[in-house]
Amino acid sequence: MNKIFLYNTLSRRKEEFKPITKDEVGLYTCGPTVYNYAHLGNLRTYLFEDILKRTLEYNNYKVKHVMNITDVGHLTGDMDMGEDKLEAGAKREGKSAWEIAEFYTKAFKDDLILLNIEEPNIWCKATENISEQIEMIRTLEKKAYTYKTSDGIYFNTAKIKDYNKLSHLPLAELKEGARVEINVEKKNPTDFALWKFSPKDSKRQMEWDSPWGVGFPGWHIECSAMSLKYLGKQLDIHCGGIDHINIHHTNEIAQSEAATGKEFFKYWLHGAFLNIEGGKKMAKSDGNFLTLENALIKKGLNPLVYRFADLQVHYRKSMEQSDTTLKQASDGLNSLLNQVVLLGQEIGSVNLEFKDKFIEAINNDLNTPKALAIISSVLKSRLNPADKLATILDFDKVLGLDMGKVQAEGGIVSRELKLEELSVEVQDLVSERQKARASKDYQESDRLRDKIKKLGYIVEDAKGGLKISLL
Repeated sequence: MNKIFLYNTLSRRKEEFKPITKDEVGLYTCGPTVYNYAHLGNLRTYLFEDILKRTLEYNNYKVKHVMNITDVGHLTGDMDMGEDKLEAGAKREGKSAWEIAEFYTKAFKDDLILLNIEEPNIWCKATENISEQIEMIRTLEKKAYTYKTSDGIYFNTAKIKDYNKLSHLPLAELKEGARVEINVEKKNPTDFALWKFSPKDSKRQMEWDSPWGVGFPGWHIECSAMSLKYLGKQLDIHCGGIDHINIHHTNEIAQSEAATGKEFFKYWLHGAFLNIEGGKKMAKSDGNFLTLENALIKKGLNPLVYRFADLQVHYRKSMEQSDTTLKQASDGLNSLLNQVVLLGQEIGSVNLEFKDKFIEAINNDLNTPKALAIISSVLKSRLNPADKLATILDFDKVLGLDMGKVQAEGGIVSRELKLEELSVEVQDLVSERQKARASKDYQESDRLRDKIKKLGYIVEDAKGGLKISLL
């Protein structure tokens, strides 16, 4: 089996991936908090996780993928302050919290389909695993990691010597960040809620009985309880956005290792932010978020344009989002699909030399920009069309651009092409024709033009220069 190297946030270096059980991978990806639509920044994280999963599968691993649905317990403040986001969503839209959760869960799953993201093997909702969360809190209580305040049961982070091992930030810096929202009853600024009590003066829509009183679980405990429940001893890879590192994932590790006495996940992977023009992070709290609907679909763009745009930027690098970048990605994707369609219907053999290069790129911490460059090299190579097609469709098992479907349907989009987008064969014919025209051999020029046309391209001699487009 080929070696795969992944950047592990825990060690802050690229490591060779070695699963706990041979040929099997346990993968946990933090899912959405379903109180609103997923924005493009959220979806970028799920796209990188999809590439990871597809890469593992491409390397013949059997992947057990678990994703949670946070439908309770995620408060509007990071430090366990404020209102539950589901309850706030219910007030905003005049629906019940349960209706909000159901509606936005479906909307999220619809987005995954539009982006050609593979579904997890297991979906797990926080509200359907309350007993597991309560049991884990009981275990932590027995081990003296908890204490009670007027608003809930908290985890004492001072009892964890390496609490900052994922963030790699000085503890003082983590504490300073935690002081943004002050809870005077907390023993330490970084302590976090395991169970929150329902308000005494009002009834919540989502609440449960517990050994400590009626209430609801904290946000962090759900991922610990459910990943341990559904992945058991196969705790290989845990993923999320970089915004999860300092709080959510740090707290997951602390409570999980305190409860089990064992290492939690071996590998932690995090995707970088998507920024809007001006370099500002896209976030629902800032009211500047773009969705697939308002950023692409309403503008007549295929949602896969966003997937293609993502592939052009490494997942650990921040990505800029604008109408210009989407237009460029749309043109790039159309060009790629057009070239694939023109290869014809016959599927030959996968070229092993190019396949080795592709594996080397994708297995090197999911280097999708390099993987796309290799596809370009395949198209420009002197391979026969059938082998080009087989090779590219094989690579698309990882890239997920649905090239096989477009190719089968013959979905050509007419547009002007750049010379460098063409295959080496067509580039050579264009060059020969230019030489013929320069020497005023118009008969040869016309012959070459007709030959280029048979390959699916139209060559025009305009005042502004040579124009090449698809038939």
